[in-house]
Amino acid sequence: MAEEKKTDALEKARKVFRIEADAILSLCEKLDDNFNKAVELLFNKKRVVLTGMGKAGHIACKIAATLASTGTPAFFMHPAEALHGDLGMITSDDVVIAFSNNGQTEEVLCIIPYLKHFNIPLIAVTGNAQSELARLADVVLNTSVKEEACPLGLAPTASTTTMLAMGDALAVVLLEKRNFREEDFAVFHPSGTLGRRLLIKVQDLMHTGDANPVIHYSKNFKEAIIEMTSKGLGSTSVVDDDGKLIGILTDGDLRRILFAGSCDFNASVKQFMIKNPKTIYYDTLAVNAIDRMEQYNITVLPVIDDEHHPIGMIHMHDILKAGITTVREKGQEG
Repeated sequence: MAEEKKTDALEKARKVFRIEADAILSLCEKLDDNFNKAVELLFNKKRVVLTGMGKAGHIACKIAATLASTGTPAFFMHPAEALHGDLGMITSDDVVIAFSNNGQTEEVLCIIPYLKHFNIPLIAVTGNAQSELARLADVVLNTSVKEEACPLGLAPTASTTTMLAMGDALAVVLLEKRNFREEDFAVFHPSGTLGRRLLIKVQDLMHTGDANPVIHYSKNFKEAIIEMTSKGLGSTSVVDDDGKLIGILTDGDLRRILFAGSCDFNASVKQFMIKNPKTIYYDTLAVNAIDRMEQYNITVLPVIDDEHHPIGMIHMHDILKAGITTVREKGQEG
């Protein structure tokens, strides 16, 4: 009996998915030039105000957030609060998107005279193309559904799903129309993983000044070990008379030399250094630095300027500590 109930629950869930999926796919047939008109209005106005009551209002909130994070300034205005003073938020430079499945939501309709008085464009997202909201709107986006996923036909389910999909479609089309890039998205998400990946550069994390291990090629092997140890980065850059990078010595090199048993501590470090080491420019994104480290199976990179001076050193731990993962892991984010 328990197994039958579990099976029944799964089938009911699948039915919900099918109904809502069919409702979204049906939007493809409903799309017409009104969508293009809506895009042009949203693109040419400075700001978007979204409104709606109940479940439609929750969808409006989500779309406002999506628009705002993808290059279209937007915010949600509660229609009931709007009727008690918040209408002052709307300016003549704005466009309003109103969400209402039946198109007869009283609080939303009461806003319209104000919009008409100040000639503020109104886009209606509604499932009732014959409604009062649709009649008074400048542009109507039809999100009607054949049926709700709710077996009682009462709880907004498929209808809110189509509203959400329509809003996302507007946001994505606008994003591309504005040539919005990953870097732009990161600016609006500076504390997130994407923001850290696309905003933090090597120069923000590298060790500089006295913390940057550097030694002249004429110094001996013992002095190089002391420089490496004192700076705690497991390596040291080796420079020529002009202060330009010519090599690197790492703790891995040190272990190999000592294991070989042929180490002369008084010999020049130039004899043991690795020539033409992998480097990174100071203004490179930190995520590209860690990707380079993984590519060559190394944990540290000298940071150079345009004249090949080692102005810093960056370790893989510095990047990971900043919460930055590799480019290869990028697609794994939720």
